[in-house]
Amino acid sequence: MIETLTKNQQLVFDVLSKAHAPLSAYNLLDELRDDGLRAPPQIYRALEKLMEYGMVHRLDSMNAFVACRHDDHHHEGFTAFSICNDCGEVTEFSDPEISKRLDNWASQHKFVRQTTTVELRGQCEKCARA
Repeated sequence: MIETLTKNQQLVFDVLSKAHAPLSAYNLLDELRDDGLRAPPQIYRALEKLMEYGMVHRLDSMNAFVACRHDDHHHEGFTAFSICNDCGEVTEFSDPEISKRLDNWASQHKFVRQTTTVELRGQCEKCARA
């Protein structure tokens, strides 16, 4: 169960929840300076806890963060994102078939998988039609 969020965690989560694109820690810091967050460690501590709670995801390829869009969370540590190279739209999805295939591979290679994040880069439907 998620504990009550601290003020900083709630501020960071609120900004990410309303964002239309992934935000870097420094974007978040710029957004929250007027709310009293003035140092990167404040942002990073909040993000670390929010990721631990499963409320926020880090997009490694962009070094940016997004709020989790799934209420049902993810299939055993598997999360995937499609990222539009043109407009920046990010769609989160979780697919039990892909998760199962990755588990099978890991088992065959005696690899203990803890988490998996897949990032698909390309064009969203709108941009592909433009």
